[in-house]
Amino acid sequence: MVYPRFSETNLRIALQDTPVVLVHGSRQCGKTTLVQSVGNDLGYHYISFDDDNQLQAARVDPVGFIQSLPDKVILDEVQRTPELFLAIKTSVDQNRKPGRFLLTGSANLLLLPQLADSLAGRMEIIQLRPLSQSEIDGHAPDFLAQLFSAEFASTAGHTRLGPTLADIICTGGYPSAIARNNTRRRRSWYRDFITTLIQRDVQDIANIRNLDILPRLLSLAASQTGRLFVASELAAPFSLSRPTIRDYLTLLEQLFLTEQVRPWHTNRISRLIKTPKLHMTDTGLASALLGVDSQTLWEDKPLMGQLLETFIFQELRKHADWHDADLEFYHFRNKDKVEVDIIIEQGRKFVGVEVKAAATVKKDDFKGLNKLKEELGKSFISGIVLYDGEHVLPFGSKLYAVPLNLLVPASAVT
Repeated sequence: MVYPRFSETNLRIALQDTPVVLVHGSRQCGKTTLVQSVGNDLGYHYISFDDDNQLQAARVDPVGFIQSLPDKVILDEVQRTPELFLAIKTSVDQNRKPGRFLLTGSANLLLLPQLADSLAGRMEIIQLRPLSQSEIDGHAPDFLAQLFSAEFASTAGHTRLGPTLADIICTGGYPSAIARNNTRRRRSWYRDFITTLIQRDVQDIANIRNLDILPRLLSLAASQTGRLFVASELAAPFSLSRPTIRDYLTLLEQLFLTEQVRPWHTNRISRLIKTPKLHMTDTGLASALLGVDSQTLWEDKPLMGQLLETFIFQELRKHADWHDADLEFYHFRNKDKVEVDIIIEQGRKFVGVEVKAAATVKKDDFKGLNKLKEELGKSFISGIVLYDGEHVLPFGSKLYAVPLNLLVPASAVT
């Protein structure tokens, strides 16, 4: 099944005014399907560097390869041919016609040194993430607009997700994994996915000797998702130094498998924790790495809490890709362990999101949001506790308990 990608609108707009457009994201998240759909509609020629003949031709003579291309071309998996970047720059400088090159990459090309001084100012970048629940459901979301307008009416009738929530988390957002109809088949797909990453993408962008460390490190990262990032804890099982582990983790980020979230801080508060948080970019992948199915996850409440926070964080990140305004994401925690799972900033306006899997919500669940509200004053727009309930409930000025069903459409879980 082909799902609508809400980034398509941004892609089409970028092709109208920018010479080079890059769609990057993890392998198998749907980049090729998206660019081929748009490209077929707009008359683009398609070349994949997973084709070894095309790959070798581009590496041997990058200038000649670029000069031989038609006016509008898709170059798929371009991280495999960094030799092309300078040739593309030269071509664009000679002809800045919009929409000439549509690139895809399964690695964050901005972190490749060959790109740093080549396509800056000539390229727009669109990050494609695994499918959101709204894309699976087929309806564009307005959740962020509600957050920043604080318009959560006290309504009933929302659907409790219950154990289905664990199933959604374990399935994840990769289209090919969603197409598998049972846990064993999905786990097999994720196993092959990791193998392909290590055998192809890692070796394309980095000189790593101990490739066998990466699957184990990724599994350890999955166990730490939703927690503060402490390099020493990740380094200990491998007898590696913290700088080496950081290099490996940077590689996992470069492949869009993990993400670190900066802490929010202000000079007015001296007891803030300034450690980033670690999140996996897909909870289906995290569940497969941890060897848990939906029933096991539902019964393991601490792990359920971790993966649910990561799931909600990534859903909101996906929504932010289509939001009209630029958004920044943070977390907040002080030395008294008062915390807010997710803080989102839009033009010096802030909202806070706490996440819990329970069907009940208490005043104490708003402790961190109240602290954030106190510190931000008029810049604080709203704070919500997402919970598995049926009602939107006010818990004071600008504070609400909000059903998870508002973010996860009911039809997406049936």
